[in-house]
Amino acid sequence: MAESIYTDDQSVKKKRRGRAVFWLLLVVLLGLGGYVYWKYYFVFGEGVKSGYLNYAVHKGNVFKTYEGKLIQEGFARGLNGGVQSNEFEFSIESEEVFKQLEVNSGKYFDLHYKEYHGVIPWRGNTRYVVDRVVNMK
Repeated sequence: MAESIYTDDQSVKKKRRGRAVFWLLLVVLLGLGGYVYWKYYFVFGEGVKSGYLNYAVHKGNVFKTYEGKLIQEGFARGLNGGVQSNEFEFSIESEEVFKQLEVNSGKYFDLHYKEYHGVIPWRGNTRYVVDRVVNMK
């Protein structure tokens, strides 16, 4: 009789331990999933940047992405204490936006962008992703 109580007590402990492991794994997976979403898919900020389009290119070794650079008016402090122009490097979300930028290099653009916390290789090389052209002069 005492042996069967001991066996039942062990099975209850195993069930409790199994439930604890399940809940711990669930919490860890949800936390990891939440972190990945926050880091790579959550839009941290959005806005409009303006400047002269320096280039728009389609490049990449494995993932071919659309990239570009705006030269903004004004000056920024350089690394060596000198003066340099403000530059805005960005990735481009769609081929349609890329085509519009590609054929109008050197013109003044107002570009709407989204900012993410991290970079995903198939989305582009920067945290800033341009999704549309607001204005072109």
